[in-house]
Amino acid sequence: MESVGNIILYLIVAIAIIVFSVLTVTTRKILRSATYLLFVLFATAIIYFQMDYQFLGAVQIAVYAGGILVLFVFAIMLTQQPGKDAEALTSHRRWMGMIAALAGVAVCGFALFSYVDFRGRLLSSAVDINMEKIGQFLLSTDKFGYLLPFEAISVLLLACIIGGVVIARRR
Repeated sequence: MESVGNIILYLIVAIAIIVFSVLTVTTRKILRSATYLLFVLFATAIIYFQMDYQFLGAVQIAVYAGGILVLFVFAIMLTQQPGKDAEALTSHRRWMGMIAALAGVAVCGFALFSYVDFRGRLLSSAVDINMEKIGQFLLSTDKFGYLLPFEAISVLLLACIIGGVVIARRR
């Protein structure tokens, strides 16, 4: 049974993730948006630590909060004037976007909680995945392995860094 303190910490961190995620996409200052994203990534690491996934939490902080966000800020500083406000987006169909977003959340939630695994159990009642299985899936070259996409993302990030340097040299 979980303690009341863990539940309260989870609720506080979950609310922080929701608030900072919304602030990330709604603010007009791009550096402030990157800062809010940093808070979201740190809060996600707190949830990993709370679930006793220390390695995954450390990777979240080191790779995402440390490396990827620094890359984002580097790209922002090279390509824009960071002090300028972005102009407000105007759309007559904003409500259609909100309906589409809510429909997407509903479909994803339905798919997540009604998914039946190979043994006939619902996914919500069959959570028995540990860090060893996650590591094997991430680094395997089998049919459902993720080594190739993982390496493709690293090449994409390298291309982003090279592109940022090329843009900076032109100025």
